[in-house]
Amino acid sequence: MDQMKKTCLHQRHVDLGAQMSPFGGFDMPIQYRGIVEEHNAVRNACGVFDVSHMGEVDIKGPDAEKFVNYIFTNDVTGAPVGQCFYGMMLHPTGGVVDDLLVYKRADDNFFLVINAANIDKDVDWIRSQREGFDVEIDHLSDSLGELAIQGPNAEKVVTEVLGIECADLAFYTFKEITYKGKHVIISRTGYTGEDGFEIYCDHDLTVEIWDMLLASGQVEPCGLGCRDTLRFEVGLPLYGDELSDEITPVEAGLSMFVKLDKENFIGKEAIAKQKAEGARRKVVGLELQDRAIPRHGYEVLNENDEVIGEVTTGYHAISVDKSIAMALIDAAYAKLDTPVKIRIRRKTFPAVVVKKKFYKKSYKQ
Repeated sequence: MDQMKKTCLHQRHVDLGAQMSPFGGFDMPIQYRGIVEEHNAVRNACGVFDVSHMGEVDIKGPDAEKFVNYIFTNDVTGAPVGQCFYGMMLHPTGGVVDDLLVYKRADDNFFLVINAANIDKDVDWIRSQREGFDVEIDHLSDSLGELAIQGPNAEKVVTEVLGIECADLAFYTFKEITYKGKHVIISRTGYTGEDGFEIYCDHDLTVEIWDMLLASGQVEPCGLGCRDTLRFEVGLPLYGDELSDEITPVEAGLSMFVKLDKENFIGKEAIAKQKAEGARRKVVGLELQDRAIPRHGYEVLNENDEVIGEVTTGYHAISVDKSIAMALIDAAYAKLDTPVKIRIRRKTFPAVVVKKKFYKKSYKQ
């Protein structure tokens, strides 16, 4: 068995008494004080996540923009330096290799942030597409740490506790600075539905910044447990649940991040065909008429008890106090207000199709 990887903050998590668990090949903190407390801290004040398990790839060279546009569904053509993009890398079939962020560092330089569980797969796949492009591909995952500082107080915390000016950053922009003599990337991005920042730097500085944040008393350490409840409530997908090698962006309701009007990119033909013909399946929101909790993989049934799909993510949501789920179901049942059922253990519970955004996002515009 492969040895579990550890982030540069692993010992800090252990010292804080975090509940640790494997995730994406890393030994990661699931919770410290508790998922509810950490979730509410991010919704109402400020929390910090160790997301150093995420992967980073740097692409530079004369063909960098052309290459990124070829492997990425969003369109980076002519974007200003400092812009961030969300999108996906696709198989020719339209299934998703991974969803990711792309940062434009220069006209000939892009920084990609990929999911922890997919690092090796993604890097191999990116490198396999480079033929015919004049680019250098640098795998940086092992040399960088990453912190996500999230919540309505995030700007105040980053400015006052860390002394980093960040009010100038609009949503989905970033800048590169020298901080304590070291190179840092800071972006106004996140995965919680709240305002926040993500900071990329070397391991030693990552630990130093973590210590500064916790010493301030203004920031709650947060684990992957509430990272999932937070992203789920605002309808953000998780690779392996709402996206996968077999689930397309059209099925996931993410077509807005697939720019079919740009030049050829991998998977374009399959997505164009699916959009024209209509997807067979769709990821929808479901609200249960009960407090029973739906979980990933539970069957979704129609009113005749025929299986029409399965739950991708489900919780009794903390911020809205309802049992809700996202589910991949037959498109015929995807219309809002359609009654369905969810099988939870041996019983079925009535549910209704609702919008996937169960909780209103609070991004800085």
